[in-house]
Amino acid sequence: MIAELAPPTLKDLHDRYGPMPATRIRLDRFPATEQDVDELRNTTRRLYELVDGVLLEKTMGFQESSLALEIGSQFKMFLKKHNIGTAAGADGMMRLAPGLVRIPDVSFINWDQFPDRKIQPTPVPDLHPDLAVEVLSESNTQREMKEKIANYFDAGTTLVWLVDPGTRSV
Repeated sequence: MIAELAPPTLKDLHDRYGPMPATRIRLDRFPATEQDVDELRNTTRRLYELVDGVLLEKTMGFQESSLALEIGSQFKMFLKKHNIGTAAGADGMMRLAPGLVRIPDVSFINWDQFPDRKIQPTPVPDLHPDLAVEVLSESNTQREMKEKIANYFDAGTTLVWLVDPGTRSV
């Protein structure tokens, strides 16, 4: 008989991520899977990242969304002139490792990651952003973002931009 993992407590998650709002955490599906990520996207219209069996809701306010869209638009204009890859927005889920799904607010992915330069119609492709952009939201914590950045670099990302609308800095 295989022992089941006990779900982390909110204290465990607070210790790991800092003061993340409990409303962003779903423990009702622990341990969650990539299938849960895709199912919730389709049924609740909410995006969740998957980290160690825990679903963390990806939240963005209007200001953050607008800024991410502007950055993504600039990426797309550049890529029309320089066909070196593609870009994705805040719905672009990626499997960085088994059981680790992250969703950058904006990402650039080099064509080298796509066989024959074709994007496959899978909800959670096995990719990493070559450049990941995260627009900080009020509910993001420093510890959360530090871990997310480490996840990106561990997966092969070469550059991460943390965009802070409050200080107007990157």
